[in-house]
Amino acid sequence: MQTKLDQLQAEFLAQLAEAQALLNEAADQAGKQAEELRIAFLGKKGRFAELMVGLKDLGNEEKAQVGKGVNQLKELVTNSISDLSQKAQTAIADLAVRSQWIDISLNPYQEEPGSLHPVSLMHLKLEEIFEAMGFTIYDGPQVETDHYNFEALNFDPHHPARDMHDTFFFKGGRLLRTQTSTIQIRAMEKLKPPFRIIGSGKVFRCERVDASHDACFHQLEGMMVDKDISVANLKHFMQVMLSGIFESEVKVRLRPGYFPFVEPGFELEMACLICGGEGCAVCKRVGWIELLGCGMVHPNVLRAGGIDPEEYSGFAFGMGTDRLAMMKYGISDIRPLHSGDLNFSRLFSAATHYRLG
Repeated sequence: MQTKLDQLQAEFLAQLAEAQALLNEAADQAGKQAEELRIAFLGKKGRFAELMVGLKDLGNEEKAQVGKGVNQLKELVTNSISDLSQKAQTAIADLAVRSQWIDISLNPYQEEPGSLHPVSLMHLKLEEIFEAMGFTIYDGPQVETDHYNFEALNFDPHHPARDMHDTFFFKGGRLLRTQTSTIQIRAMEKLKPPFRIIGSGKVFRCERVDASHDACFHQLEGMMVDKDISVANLKHFMQVMLSGIFESEVKVRLRPGYFPFVEPGFELEMACLICGGEGCAVCKRVGWIELLGCGMVHPNVLRAGGIDPEEYSGFAFGMGTDRLAMMKYGISDIRPLHSGDLNFSRLFSAATHYRLG
């Protein structure tokens, strides 16, 4: 009986070695042989089953000795087959991974990294500047009511300034907001002075499209409300903002201007950076760009926001960020900003990576 055990072990080890040799080149075949070995040696009609039949004819002492040998060999066979099967499965999985591997560092189609839009870059820069000065960022809906877009901003129902906005109206009285000043009203309803806020986004007006006008463009509004706020505070924050955007001192001028929601109101203009003040299509040949409207918040607007104008005062400003981006990046025409031209957008990938790096 011991001789049969030795022969069985030698036979198994020989077949195991053959199966293991296939792991590197034919792992699937090695897996099949592992299953065949299991059936041949450990199955119900396998080699070990045959040995167990012969044990009944042995004496007690020999039966115990041979039984021990059978169990040891069976454990060796079981562990070896299990190890071979696992190695075969791992080798098959590795082969599948290698055959389907995609090197993501390659660029077979010469695809270029994406970039942020120049207006997005401008908004990120402005938010960075104003957050550093203690301003909180707010947002609001693009589809508004007459109350938030006009009435709460001191536009009377028949005020001629309403006609200047060339508004897109919907049935039922709603409209596409013509200015981001609507965000200021919504913020005042929630906040108590003192506060500093900015809000930005798309606005819509029925404009004739040219080099400096579009029907859909972007604005950024800001407001600061506290006790004893004056025009001096307004000028200071505007100067800090522009210096931060253009990373140098810029030439500006403040002219009286009328806006229903501020009193007194001003128009802040800067020397055109496209032509250096000599005159071009962007600045309409005058050398100056109307950059933003600003002024001291009108008492009626403070009241509409639930703030007592006898106790608090504030300044507000609003600017077109499309024009600001044109000045910053030397763009001479507003129309490519919203054309979807990828060649135009690629020009700003370096600026994007610099901003995000």
